[in-house]
Amino acid sequence: MNATPAVGAPKALDWNVAVGTAVRLMKPGPEVPRADAQRAVRSLRRFSVEAEEHVREQTGLGLDLPAVEGDVVDRPDWVRGAAFGLSELTSAALSTVEMPALPGGDVLGQISTRSAGVQAGVVLAYLGGKVLGQFDPYGESRVEGQRGRLLLVAPNIVAAQRSLGVPADDFLMWVCLHESTHRLQFNAVPWLREHFTAGLGQLLSQVEGSTAELLTRLPNVVREARTARRSDSSPGMLGVLELLQTPEQRAALDRIIAISTLLEGHADHVMDAVGPQVVPSVGTIRQRFTDRRNGGGLLDRILRSLLGVDAKIRQYAQGAAFTAQVVERIGMTGFNAVWAHPDNLPTRAEIRVPADWIRRVHG
Repeated sequence: MNATPAVGAPKALDWNVAVGTAVRLMKPGPEVPRADAQRAVRSLRRFSVEAEEHVREQTGLGLDLPAVEGDVVDRPDWVRGAAFGLSELTSAALSTVEMPALPGGDVLGQISTRSAGVQAGVVLAYLGGKVLGQFDPYGESRVEGQRGRLLLVAPNIVAAQRSLGVPADDFLMWVCLHESTHRLQFNAVPWLREHFTAGLGQLLSQVEGSTAELLTRLPNVVREARTARRSDSSPGMLGVLELLQTPEQRAALDRIIAISTLLEGHADHVMDAVGPQVVPSVGTIRQRFTDRRNGGGLLDRILRSLLGVDAKIRQYAQGAAFTAQVVERIGMTGFNAVWAHPDNLPTRAEIRVPADWIRRVHG
């Protein structure tokens, strides 16, 4: 699949270079007997449909939508799919705002996009060995009337299930529950994809200023980082980036983080709420998977921090806690008010204090 954005769209990096770099650098998946591999592929396709039906019953979302099998892929195919989706996302976001031309003319611009493509390829190579599944709302759907692609990375799922030592069918269903929730979020809420795209465009439009301007703020950042306590509220990599930003940039980033935290946390809550009915070992899976998320060697932890993976892990916990508290107080129907209108989405501050969102939206 060619990952290049549409002709005429602003181009931040060369996605074909990114794909080529990632495929070259990526480690092969685990060795699995052919019969076991075929069984895993069949199970993932079946569970992706069954999981979506369970999620619909739990959430009330997308009850009239067709159930569609997920695409079971290997690591290189995930890279190609992810690159295509990211190119579509960034092209759509950049097209919503006026961005300055790349400095240095066409030649230097081409060098810049290729260099960025190599850097993106390194990131994709690392993530390609970690990602279990992904719903890409900007991917090419095989079904008319449906948006996006649900990608299930079979070698990574099998490797994770084996390392956790949990029942294979339980783990495969558990993964499908999370990703099917994302598919329903974007297909059952018609404005969500465009709203997210516009928010990203606003964020990208704020990313400006020279390196020198950023460096003038760096001493204050270092002082704040040194004096901050080591806690969830301490800077970390994401916090340092936020401290380097202007107030306008922080506001734009806050909106994107709030949406992402809601989507990830909602999916985590749903997969565990549905879990006991269809995944008997869900408690064991959740505990071992959480330990796995928090584990890893020193190099792996550094890479996760630099790539923002640790920040994403915190999003799961914060968003799941928000969803659980709202559902406990006003039920799933009350929670579903978040999908009624963009103004009903929680702010980043409201995700930390769900009672404030309930008060604002429900009175």
